Amino acid sequence: MCGAHHTMGIAMMYLLVACLPASPWLFPVVQGPGQAEGQGTEQEHKLRLVLEQADNLEVKEEKDLGVRDCTMNGLGGTRDHCAGGNVPRRRKRGWVWNQFFVLEEYTGKEPLHVGRLHSDFDNGDGMIRYTLEGEGAGVAFVIDDHTGDIHAIQSLDREEKAQYTLLARALDRRSNQSVEPASEFIVRVQDINDNEPLFASNLFRASVPEMSQSGTFVIRVTAHDADDPMYGSSAKVVYSLVEGHPYFSVDPETGEIRTTQAGMDREARDHYQVVIQAKDMWGKRGGLTGTTTIAVTLTDINDNPPRFINTTFELQVRESTPVFSTIGRVKTTDADVGENAMVTYNILPSQSAELFDIITDPDTQEGVIKLAKPLDYEAQSLHTLRVGVVNTLALQGPARALAKDEASIRVLVLDSNEPPEFDQHGYEMQVAEDVPVGTLVGTVSAKDPDAAKIPISYFIDRQSDLGFMFDINASTGEIRTRDKLDREQEASFNLLLKASEIKDTSQIGQATAVVRVGDVNDNAPEIVPPTDLSICENAYIGEVLHVLSAVDHDEPSNGPIFHFTLTKGTNSNPNFTLQDNLNNTASIISKRDHFNRRDVSHYVLPVQVMDSGFPPQANVSFLTLSICKCNSKGIPVVCGTRASHGPAGLSHGGSCSHSCMLPHPPGNHCPVPHITTTTKGTIYAGGG
Repeated sequence: MCGAHHTMGIAMMYLLVACLPASPWLFPVVQGPGQAEGQGTEQEHKLRLVLEQADNLEVKEEKDLGVRDCTMNGLGGTRDHCAGGNVPRRRKRGWVWNQFFVLEEYTGKEPLHVGRLHSDFDNGDGMIRYTLEGEGAGVAFVIDDHTGDIHAIQSLDREEKAQYTLLARALDRRSNQSVEPASEFIVRVQDINDNEPLFASNLFRASVPEMSQSGTFVIRVTAHDADDPMYGSSAKVVYSLVEGHPYFSVDPETGEIRTTQAGMDREARDHYQVVIQAKDMWGKRGGLTGTTTIAVTLTDINDNPPRFINTTFELQVRESTPVFSTIGRVKTTDADVGENAMVTYNILPSQSAELFDIITDPDTQEGVIKLAKPLDYEAQSLHTLRVGVVNTLALQGPARALAKDEASIRVLVLDSNEPPEFDQHGYEMQVAEDVPVGTLVGTVSAKDPDAAKIPISYFIDRQSDLGFMFDINASTGEIRTRDKLDREQEASFNLLLKASEIKDTSQIGQATAVVRVGDVNDNAPEIVPPTDLSICENAYIGEVLHVLSAVDHDEPSNGPIFHFTLTKGTNSNPNFTLQDNLNNTASIISKRDHFNRRDVSHYVLPVQVMDSGFPPQANVSFLTLSICKCNSKGIPVVCGTRASHGPAGLSHGGSCSHSCMLPHPPGNHCPVPHITTTTKGTIYAGGG
């Protein structure tokens, strides 16, 4: 037996390289952990074995073995019967093995002999009993308990299980005790080529751009062979092309598929079928094969320009068609697909170009013609356009020189019964607020734009004149007042005017008329509230007690400047004076020191305010001045108690006013109701 030292658990494989003299049948070598067993006779006195470790293929161990009177027990033989010569003698351990080999898929009628186990304590007297435990014991493997012969009793599949770990025991039959420690060994299932290469799928899909260069990578497909890749060539796969010539090739080692022709045109042919075969045993005769199919699609590039299907298109559209309406479509063709077939249209400069627009329908890639401005049959009944089309993406290859195409479009405008048209879209009119009912405000005019020139009828949309303030003459278009106007209630009116043909009231034209109501001085100015005022008892001569202002509901031209005066007969008031500040305000000024609320609780002061309109308007307001006790900050704390009524019958809690138009006799003051001065607790009309 020859052996070699190995470390780190690396499994070694030993091969018989040379046997001198050459008798290969003398020393069969187990491809395992370095042992060889002689089967020679005494005639061979000296053998030279050369063993090679198959893990690194570099260390060769040579041994000279002297053989004399030597018989070996065959595979698994354990006892040394060699004597004499130069054979080194040593006591061998009880078991001389650690692995056996058995071919998979054995189908013989007899059980397959795997090997023999033998103990040095077995003297051949039948007192040693061999047993087997572990993976497959009693099922896949059995042992002859007398001889130690191991047999495989069922066919084994390496791809299902590559090795079995078993435990051998040698027992004394009488005591059933182990004669030496149990030993573990391995039975390896030796591979045969019983599995064909298999691809992950029966069908793969791949793509490559059209017009690609020769040698462009398409896809890589690989097959797996379940046989042992470490033993023989059963798992050594070579790839070949079964179908796909002359467009594609396959690398026999990697399975990479590449193009072999340049300029493959998708528009001529877009699908190819490639069949690849994988064959084991390095592709040699007897190897098993597997195939797969690759569906190769040529993907599109933008190498075809768009083309109009006609050189001239003709469209018809009525002149009454609303702006932005679609009036027709033009169609193009493009041999490309997807985004490479997307197009952009444009209208080329021409006299009628501004009347139309063209956009691309994203679904059909048609050119959609739209109306950009109103058409007029009477002005022009035929328009001719030139339109262009290009791909959205840039063209590739020689087609770039023919990237753009053009076509003509004839647009025939059809006459429509159009509604009447006012001579203006909007009118502006003005009328004074004091005019009598029936006064003419203005006149509008509309006409039939069609050749028939049918007479027109006018009317006002009453939704724009809910108060029925105006009328329009249906024949002449004259607008007149229907009711009395008041600028202060409504300063302007927005009338919606309509006109229709007498014979066809469905065709309606419309316009607007803004009627502004002019102001007249019909409102007198008024003192701005409050008119109930308070005066501190400790007032002093010349103190400004209050500042008055006024408001006028007429326009500014009939309002300020306002003029303030005390009414006639009260100008010599001993208590108060009124100073016109000439800025639309007036000041009430005290003419005495100290007031006593217990003597007189309040005063009534009639003030006239007049505007600057023509004719001027004036108004008299009666101001109530209550005498109050004030704190140090001039804020009233307690005011005098008023009598229930004054001699004139006025409410002491408020004020009153009346207006008149001037000039008014006598003089320039409005008539004022007479107010009598009284004693304590009464209202004073000014003095006293």
